[in-house]
Amino acid sequence: MWQSYLNGLLVALGLIMAIGTQNAFVLAQSLRREHHLPVAALCVVCDALLVAAGVFGLATVLAQNPLLLAVARWGGAAFLLWYGTLALRRAFSKQSLEQGDNLKVRSLRAVLLSALAVTLLNPHVYLDTVLLIGSLGAQQTEPGAYVAGAASASFLWFATLALGAAWLAPWLARPATWRLLDLLVAAMMFSVAYQLIAA
Repeated sequence: MWQSYLNGLLVALGLIMAIGTQNAFVLAQSLRREHHLPVAALCVVCDALLVAAGVFGLATVLAQNPLLLAVARWGGAAFLLWYGTLALRRAFSKQSLEQGDNLKVRSLRAVLLSALAVTLLNPHVYLDTVLLIGSLGAQQTEPGAYVAGAASASFLWFATLALGAAWLAPWLARPATWRLLDLLVAAMMFSVAYQLIAA
């Protein structure tokens, strides 16, 4: 049991720590201190559910259905281009992630819907989380322990990212820093979208 748990923990940590669209979104929300803990919790729950779905059969379904993967690919690319454009516009606006009274705080609902979109409309979540992590978990002697390990990795990573970035926010509260972050987020979104379109 513990071997399966450890396998899930290490495999998920290795994949989740790579900077991707979901991590960039959580980082930006945490630096803004805009509902960052609910966003991190939502990402943990989504990851756990997707890993469990992959381990218990969805990985096989996706691998055998190219149409579903194509829909995820093109829909995800469109969303990433849209979100990257928003980040780029913020980077060149006068309100570029400035903290304080000038920052328009979005509602919890709006932020969580954005987090869901970043998570579920990104085809890499299905390729990495469902197909790769899920198919490896299906081969474990204790698949449930493997899912628990992967969920633990997600919790550790997103809690650290959300709390750490929020703690650093006062030291990074310069407009130039926020602009740079938005430019990096835009570059990340455009890069992943390009990879999807060019694939």
